[in-house]
Amino acid sequence: MTLTVFTALLSHWRRNWLQFFALIAGLALATALWSGVQAINAEARASYDAAAATLGEGQFDQLVPRAGGTVPQDTYVALRRAGWQVSPILEGRLDADRGRVRVLGIDPLTAPGTMAPVAMNADADLGAFLEGELVFANAETADRLEGQIPQRILIDEGIAPGIAVTDIGAAQRLLEADGQLSRLTLARVQPMGLPPLSAVAPDLTRQPAQDAGANRLTDSFHLNLTAFGLLSFAVGIFIVHGTISLAFEQRRGMVRTLRALGVPLRTLVVLTIAELVVFAVLAGAVGVALGYVMASVLLPNVAATVQGLYGAQVAGTLQLRPEWWVSGMAIALGGTAIAAAGALWKIAHMSILESARPRAWSVASGSGATRLGAVALGLFGLGAGIAIWGQGLLLSFALLACVLIGAALILPLMLRSAVGLAERLSTTVIWQWFWADTRQQVPGLSLALMALLLATAANVGVSTMVSSFRVTFVDFLDQRLAPELFVQIEDEARSAEVETVLRNEAREVLPLLSVETEIAGVPSDLFGVRVGPTYRENWLFLDRSGDVWSQVADEDAVVVSEQLARRAGLWVGDPVRVAPDVTLPIAGIVADYGNPLGQAVMSETLFRSIYPDQIATQFGVRTEDPEALTRILLDDLGLPPAAVIDQARIKAFSLSVFERTFTITGALNVLTLGVAAFAILMSLLTLASLRVPQLAPVWALGMTRRDLGRLELLRSVILALLTTLLAIPLGLLLAWVLLAYVNVEAFGWQLPMYLFPGHYAVLSLFAIVAAAVAALWPAFRLSRTPPSSLLKVFANDR
Repeated sequence: MTLTVFTALLSHWRRNWLQFFALIAGLALATALWSGVQAINAEARASYDAAAATLGEGQFDQLVPRAGGTVPQDTYVALRRAGWQVSPILEGRLDADRGRVRVLGIDPLTAPGTMAPVAMNADADLGAFLEGELVFANAETADRLEGQIPQRILIDEGIAPGIAVTDIGAAQRLLEADGQLSRLTLARVQPMGLPPLSAVAPDLTRQPAQDAGANRLTDSFHLNLTAFGLLSFAVGIFIVHGTISLAFEQRRGMVRTLRALGVPLRTLVVLTIAELVVFAVLAGAVGVALGYVMASVLLPNVAATVQGLYGAQVAGTLQLRPEWWVSGMAIALGGTAIAAAGALWKIAHMSILESARPRAWSVASGSGATRLGAVALGLFGLGAGIAIWGQGLLLSFALLACVLIGAALILPLMLRSAVGLAERLSTTVIWQWFWADTRQQVPGLSLALMALLLATAANVGVSTMVSSFRVTFVDFLDQRLAPELFVQIEDEARSAEVETVLRNEAREVLPLLSVETEIAGVPSDLFGVRVGPTYRENWLFLDRSGDVWSQVADEDAVVVSEQLARRAGLWVGDPVRVAPDVTLPIAGIVADYGNPLGQAVMSETLFRSIYPDQIATQFGVRTEDPEALTRILLDDLGLPPAAVIDQARIKAFSLSVFERTFTITGALNVLTLGVAAFAILMSLLTLASLRVPQLAPVWALGMTRRDLGRLELLRSVILALLTTLLAIPLGLLLAWVLLAYVNVEAFGWQLPMYLFPGHYAVLSLFAIVAAAVAALWPAFRLSRTPPSSLLKVFANDR
């Protein structure tokens, strides 16, 4: 009997192949969007873990130079002779024909055990490594280096992408850095009675073990991707929910017959669940495969984004990792369970006679709009409470969920109210019938329209955030890269010579003095600057008090970054202790996007009085002829090419990275809106057979099938238009939550919000066109419905 009942249940899908396609395709698309995002995140996290293992980041204290970027090898020798257990590291970029590679030189004899990632095997031995004959890299990086270096390259997939590991001596030769080191790694256990660091290496400072500065930013980046993937999955699940509900509606007669023949209710429910599990596994497998393809296409852009914005390396190729495809299958099963829960519950609790009513569920769905509206108001109230009193990134996303879910739940009530108003204002019979019929169709289309609402709102919200970020980002670059050239020297002894030449040749010279310190309990950089026209004309303040730069020049105040102000609970006018014996009020707050550390700026004279030993090795230079000044610095002073940076090129590169960054978001936006259009198409096609009994009387009264088809198309466009009009304020609210709450909790700064009405008009038009295109086929099928099908309605006295 069990097999017979299961076959009977499956027979519905054989007769309704379009519903079967909608179910499988909807679940597959939802799973693809989710698993694709998870595949990208899994690959990125694997790269971060490999980088941490390769570089030892976050595991050991480091000795780093107080000024400049290198440590003399003689300093390392002096520390070892004094008993300090340190290991040298040299790190630098090597330009290869197929892309840049990060070369990491280590000394395996002194490196802590967990920092030596070199996998010795039959093809490698310690002696060959120490002699500088071997370089270890993963396959992708090895391909870049092939033929570019004299060393033999061995593949080690445990090494992070973009990094090549070799002996410290070989690295010095490859990077042309003889006698130079980047930093020294301290062993966790040091001998007793060591001489103080200030006596042996006064130019070095100890940096405590900590996670890489980009970790917090990359975590937030991937958290945003995950949230977008989950939203995309939710849009797809609307298709599944609608299809399952309508399929059960059509199988009510079958359910009644099977129960009347003696099939136990429990058996019927269990077999229905088994049927859905089979479909979920099939659709999940298809979705995971599609997600793999999507992730493979988007991963290079993600890698460029994370490297360009956060300095972290991500592999450019995708691996089939269990954590993301298992999560894809799991969420396919979980999503199907959520989508089918309501229908299964109704099967289990409706009597045999009650289940014979053809539109019992549709009527129940219509009467439930008010209850859903009440739940939505409750979610809005909860969201308001979180906005006022909540703190933390998790609660910020909870606020986002309350807004989006509440808006989706209240949509049917708002659509019914709008359509009801139009019905009351109508004066002709045809239009009164049209609006009444539209109100009746809202429950059946509500899930698809919810999907369209969320997809359009996500488009508006994300585009607002991205465009606001772009405007702010360009202003920020204009502020920070105002000097045409940036000069950085390694030899402090040449600082005075370089500054003298710059003063003679440039319009304005801006030396930059800095020390790493702690301000108000926040790790920060303290800068001493020469106040002049560049700072006065180009720096923008989030908040200020009076003439900021005059106060700074007079040594009466400081400027702090937004991250420092928010993390320390300070703002304009508050006193802040910037040095052991120096406390000054805050005159201005500036944005410092992308920097996880705090920042404080004081006058050059005050800084030199506090830190008289600090020498400027970095200079911003304002000049009318950057090329001529560059030639003087390189040819006359003999500075290396890397010491002079054309900041216009940096700005152009930064903008190109920015544009590539949001290719990912744009692609997900298009995919999500496409899924919403697919939801509308499937809902209209599935509802088409249920519409015949309602349209037959109107046809019999004289309306042509072509006019009925036109009205069906018009109905879809009107409902999409109403949904889009509601999606725009929802999207703006979404953008505000992202900028004012999520961004602050994740990054420590708040971006200003700008409005782009033209962009919203284009998005709205695209959403309406997508809905119209989705409705074309159902409307065409209706206009070609055979008269015999319409006449059959009257044969059964419905």
